[in-house]
Amino acid sequence: MKIEKEMFHPIHPWHKLKLNHTDTPFNCSGCHEAGIGFNYQCLQCDFTLHKLCAMAHPKITHPFYPKCTFEFYSSPPGACARYCDACRNDVSGFVYHCKRCGFDLHPCCANLPQVLDDGERNLYLSLKLSGPCHRCGGKGPGWSYKSKCRNYNLHLSCVKELLVESWQAMYLKVDKNKVIEVQTRIPSLKGTLLNNQRERGKVEQGFQMAGRAVRCIVSAMLGDPTSMIAAVVGSLIPK
Repeated sequence: MKIEKEMFHPIHPWHKLKLNHTDTPFNCSGCHEAGIGFNYQCLQCDFTLHKLCAMAHPKITHPFYPKCTFEFYSSPPGACARYCDACRNDVSGFVYHCKRCGFDLHPCCANLPQVLDDGERNLYLSLKLSGPCHRCGGKGPGWSYKSKCRNYNLHLSCVKELLVESWQAMYLKVDKNKVIEVQTRIPSLKGTLLNNQRERGKVEQGFQMAGRAVRCIVSAMLGDPTSMIAAVVGSLIPK
């Protein structure tokens, strides 16, 4: 895909958008979801788009829904409230919608990599969990990333919740106690430490490994799944 340095976009036709890169989180003016890394920005207005939102294709398919054709909409179709079938967040802006089946996907969710490398193992995008989510402990609906060994399972919705909480705590200057509270919940494995020294070491290692997985998944969900962005995300999501 050719990447333009400048472009006009239909929902912001007044000024050209310029390709930009930031290591500070932003709110996409298209899908209204968080972003980081490469984006298209109007230098005269408070208007920024994920690179994926700015360059969204009119129609796409997805391997999870082989019978579906997703069409791009700049706002949710119909009168009913809609949510993304991947991350379970509400849809309030750009969306891919299948008229036939009624499924909806945020542009960044629709383009999530099937495989992520968190530096230690591969994480595979899955339509369903193969085991309890490390964050919520449940097996509820929504996409997830899981390791081949099935020891690491994380809902996209849970990872996004952690991201939003951490972002609010660190960038919107909420109470410091809230920051500490968020840090202790990323992910919720630390409280399972056992008395046995060998078992404690295994759980601590598991906590560290799951933390790397969270940061890697967050970088992908923000629209820029690169190792450089993963390092930046590491500063947003406490270790």
